[in-house]
Amino acid sequence: MKDIRIKGSQSESQILVGEDFKNFKNYLPNRKVIVLTDDKVNTIYGEYFKEYPLIVIGQTEKVKTLDTIGDILRKLIEYEADRKTFLLAVGGGIVTDIAGFAASTYMRGMEFGFISTTLLSQVDASVGGKCGVNLDGYKNMVGVFSQPNFVICDPKMLKTLDKADLHCGFAEIVKHTLIEDADMFSFIENNTDKLLSVDNELIEKLVVNSVEIKSNVVNRDEKESGERRKLNFGHTFGHAAEKVLGISHGNAVSLGMVIAAQLSVAKGLLSQNDYDRILKLLKALEMPTVIPERHAEILNALTMDKKREGDVIHFVLLNGIGKASIEPIKIEELKKVTIQ
Repeated sequence: MKDIRIKGSQSESQILVGEDFKNFKNYLPNRKVIVLTDDKVNTIYGEYFKEYPLIVIGQTEKVKTLDTIGDILRKLIEYEADRKTFLLAVGGGIVTDIAGFAASTYMRGMEFGFISTTLLSQVDASVGGKCGVNLDGYKNMVGVFSQPNFVICDPKMLKTLDKADLHCGFAEIVKHTLIEDADMFSFIENNTDKLLSVDNELIEKLVVNSVEIKSNVVNRDEKESGERRKLNFGHTFGHAAEKVLGISHGNAVSLGMVIAAQLSVAKGLLSQNDYDRILKLLKALEMPTVIPERHAEILNALTMDKKREGDVIHFVLLNGIGKASIEPIKIEELKKVTIQ
């Protein structure tokens, strides 16, 4: 097991990669605990948490709203939760985002922890303290920075995931290597078959690598005032594509990384050879690299991005594989970019 720490401004977060989720009680405080999960996870793992008051929500992005937050807060009141109550979230990125936001706002803040059940949440969503919900379809428009006490990442839980869920995690794993770890990018190039087969040892290695990269970035810049923006590589265009096309987060980020890589080539920051390697790896991992349609709608949605300042959006570009920089890109410039 790997124990990785993130030092937030208010608290320290413990990320436990390789820990058996059944040991979760070892990390709970000795006080009242309420469990929040989704209906699918509850069906698979509910027996392990039946002794606790339970809040169950849906699974899709459609539940990631302020209405759901209101329902959860009312349930906490019904269960007579107070500021000393601990909220344990068991699920993927939607559950952990919602739980972190709800816990951080209930009575001005209660402590919380995660058991992360998807590859996406283990390598990204549950790590780093960003908790938020969508507003009118715009991704994570309302949120807070708040660190969980702990995150348990048990690779064995990933065996129940379908292909779409795995792809969401693959996209974030590739993203982390592209912004900070050229050697790991090469390693994945040589092990795509193992990754696609969800080899337990390989997955744990990649989860550790992603968590270490993200935790190092967050430790240097918790509130996204500068360097943490690099973690948004592929997400600026990706979030817009996700909203317009209704595709999975992973597939949207894959398209976003292609767009960002194209912009990097156009600006002379990334070589054509490295761009070709990125495209080849995404295709090998069975991820999309071509926008099917509705390019103009995606660009229109992109103008609502949180990183927009006037007619400029701060885009994360690549200065080669393993090196990223944040560059101002004019919206007009984005309109000229097309998918190969």
